[in-house]
Amino acid sequence: MKVLVLLIPLLPLATFALTGLLGRRWLRERSHLPSVASVAVSWLLSMYVFYRIETGETFSWQVYSWIVSGRFHVDIGILVDELTAVMLMVVSTIGLMVHVYSIGYMKGDGGYYRFFAYLNLFMFSMFMLVLADNYLMLYVFWEAVGLCSYLLISFWYHRKSAADAGMKAFLVNRVGDFGFGLGVMLIFVTLGTLSFTGVFGAAESGALGGGVLSAVCLLLFTGAVGKSAQFPLHVWLPDAMEGPTPVSSLIHAATMVNAGVYMVARSSPVFSQSETAMIVVAVIGGFTAIFAASIALVQNDIKKVLAYSTVSQLGYMFMALGVGAWTAGIFHLVAHGFFKGLLFLCSGAVIHALADEQDMRRMGGLKNKMKITYWTFVVGALAISGFPGLAGFFSKDAVLGGAFRGGYWYLWLVGIVAAFMTAFYMFRLIFMTFHGEYRGDPEVYGHAHEAPPSMTVPLVILAVPSAIIGALLGLPPENGHIDRLLEPVFEFAVAGEHHVFGGLDAGLMALSALVGIGGILLAWLFYVRRPGLPRLAGERSGFLYPLLLNKYWMDEIYFALIVNPLRRLSDWLWRGFDVAGIDGVVNGTARLFRGIGAGLRPIQKGEVHAYLLNMTLGLGLLALVLILLWT
Repeated sequence: MKVLVLLIPLLPLATFALTGLLGRRWLRERSHLPSVASVAVSWLLSMYVFYRIETGETFSWQVYSWIVSGRFHVDIGILVDELTAVMLMVVSTIGLMVHVYSIGYMKGDGGYYRFFAYLNLFMFSMFMLVLADNYLMLYVFWEAVGLCSYLLISFWYHRKSAADAGMKAFLVNRVGDFGFGLGVMLIFVTLGTLSFTGVFGAAESGALGGGVLSAVCLLLFTGAVGKSAQFPLHVWLPDAMEGPTPVSSLIHAATMVNAGVYMVARSSPVFSQSETAMIVVAVIGGFTAIFAASIALVQNDIKKVLAYSTVSQLGYMFMALGVGAWTAGIFHLVAHGFFKGLLFLCSGAVIHALADEQDMRRMGGLKNKMKITYWTFVVGALAISGFPGLAGFFSKDAVLGGAFRGGYWYLWLVGIVAAFMTAFYMFRLIFMTFHGEYRGDPEVYGHAHEAPPSMTVPLVILAVPSAIIGALLGLPPENGHIDRLLEPVFEFAVAGEHHVFGGLDAGLMALSALVGIGGILLAWLFYVRRPGLPRLAGERSGFLYPLLLNKYWMDEIYFALIVNPLRRLSDWLWRGFDVAGIDGVVNGTARLFRGIGAGLRPIQKGEVHAYLLNMTLGLGLLALVLILLWT
């Protein structure tokens, strides 16, 4: 069992090295073969581990001692429990589908081999992140997935927008990761250990308490805010859509951005002891959910809509964790991983068919040209909208129910409003993209066609869990399969008696379903029944429409308050200290000796009589000095 678990990350690592070294010269257009094969085997092993974990076979394995320095002792350790198994299942399944999809999407790209090498490096890093059994190892692979994100966002580095987006993601994440690093240091300074077992035991026994406990939680959460794109560090994720669409699906929708949620959930014994930290997590999550959803209402780039949707849904997950609905947060992570991965891959099929067009205002009428993409897109949109019976219906209801029962009625209301917005903007996307008349270049429309099987088969496969995984994991409500599976993980963090599903819960579930359906119907009214309404609403909205369209001017605010002042400060330091100071001393010294040399150069003419004259004058001067001194 231990060897099989270790093979899950090591296989993608091996094919990363193989593809990176041999892909350009020998593998070329076959570079996907070892990459896809390794991830397929890792998926099979992950499914086997999930099966074994369901039988209660959890374990922790110290592979070898990594760092031993005084009392600082860190191992390369593997932790396999119920939460690990769930994450392995999500990461490996979506990762495999994205690898297969990329065969068709990236075909003919000059960096084909490099793309698959980067994908394999990401799979290795993400697998190790969820398998880590201590905070330092978690932090190392936290940074590794950030590196992969940077490499893949900037994959088309010859485009300035892609290079800038990669740099933006790197810099914004450094802010959160700095806080995360401080949290890891504070844990060791306080407890003398970084292992999950030691830290969680200390938290449960009360050894980690008071202000230090809250400080640790808030510092760790700072890292989660950056990695999972929560307000105010959310600004990098929409720009990350400059990367290839398979990257958007794998890293920036379904897996890497979930790392922050996973880290907080893994640290539930610590966070649950700090009321301050729990409130901060819940409020940040709830605010981000409605904040990002409002921006998505009016975006016209198909991938930007899905990007802000991802930010919003991650806010849902943090809101659930913050109110103590730990299982609901992970349940929504699982469901969201499948239907958001599906939605991004569907958008990639549309972009691929329309010669890289991403503006929905230049789309329309694609329903009959791309039937598989359309219907799988609809399944994903219904799932995220909370349509009854589909995955998002059960997971969102679990989140909203947890907030309501926990007494956080204001967060429940925020979640309901965000759910309505979600249904509206998702079907706004569907209707603008697939219905009505095509509004772009007629020649492009004439060549539009369904994607090849390598791209459509993953869509169909992902549509299945997007439709049914909610019922498989969530029924019966409050005592479904995922509740029973994750109960040992969150046993300490969940206080009080187990909740029994009742009439109030059924009413809340019905209300959330009606809200989602209402959002879909309003989108139909605006974009199908009366297509002139959006323009009219925009004209009458006053300041609201440009506010949302420009994303609350968050980028402009950051540039005005942070980026530009730092640039001016850097320029002043460069000119004042570097150019005038350091360079001035060095260059001034050079000019001094150059001047001395220039002054002495005339006496070195190479003429013997001149040298004799100089010697005579020198002797005469010396004799004069001696006479003056002696007299």
